[in-house]
Amino acid sequence: MRIFVTGATGFIGSHVVKELIDAGYDVLGMTRSAEGEKTLAAMGADIHRATLEDVEGLRKGADSADAVIHLGFNHNFAKFAESCKIDQQAIEALGAALANSDRTLIVPSVMGGLTSPGQVATEDMVRPEVSPLPRVSEQTAQSLQGVDAVVVRLAQVHNTVRQGLVTNAIAIAREKGMSAYVEDGMNRWAAVHVRDVARLFRLVLEQHEKGAIYHAVAEEGIPMRVIATAIGLGLNVPVKSIPSHEAQDHFGWFATFASHSMMASSAITRKKLGWAPSGPGLISDLEQMDY
Repeated sequence: MRIFVTGATGFIGSHVVKELIDAGYDVLGMTRSAEGEKTLAAMGADIHRATLEDVEGLRKGADSADAVIHLGFNHNFAKFAESCKIDQQAIEALGAALANSDRTLIVPSVMGGLTSPGQVATEDMVRPEVSPLPRVSEQTAQSLQGVDAVVVRLAQVHNTVRQGLVTNAIAIAREKGMSAYVEDGMNRWAAVHVRDVARLFRLVLEQHEKGAIYHAVAEEGIPMRVIATAIGLGLNVPVKSIPSHEAQDHFGWFATFASHSMMASSAITRKKLGWAPSGPGLISDLEQMDY
């Protein structure tokens, strides 16, 4: 079975490619660079040169595969709305190539904007039509006609090199010389190790229900105060609470995330797919990383 993977050399994508190849799948990995080609070749994947803006290139990749895992995304938050629009168009292009076939499209989504403060997101929750986030990958996948589209909502994906949005908190703490949290810091973020995410994508490919939503969550909610403390220890900088009215000045674009809860459960996913995350926790990785 041949799987087309966008974002194949990215943080999550490279682990998914390895997981698939180790399980005996043929992988066609998309990359936009010569360096990416070398990386994919070393992993044993076939190479498809294209970009997320290249609609025809995306369709050609999907046309030559039995299933598609879409993991490409431009994480430039200075142009986040533009990146989200490109992502939407890419999903639509992939869906057009797979329409009216039995070939699967797996699309990642995020936890942000799914729940009210204090709520734990579950797989059966429907994303609100009006969302504060411009990323609409989930809504786009679910709107595709005649496509076996599946959604995987991601918690903060981590190892000792990267930690999802927490990586930005580390950069800000390094720049400011202080690791901060907002108010009491009890807003919580769900997290999951990247190896567990890779295994989940393979299980979704093999066992999914059409149109289903799955959650890549190992830890349901880690307080931001605990995360900030681990960062402060790693950087050897003070750890402090800041009032909410100072969050924008301190965090900039990250302020909304820094004060927001993104708790989530994966109980339904674990039961349906037999997925049992076993990787290190977020705080363990923050303690072990090289700052």
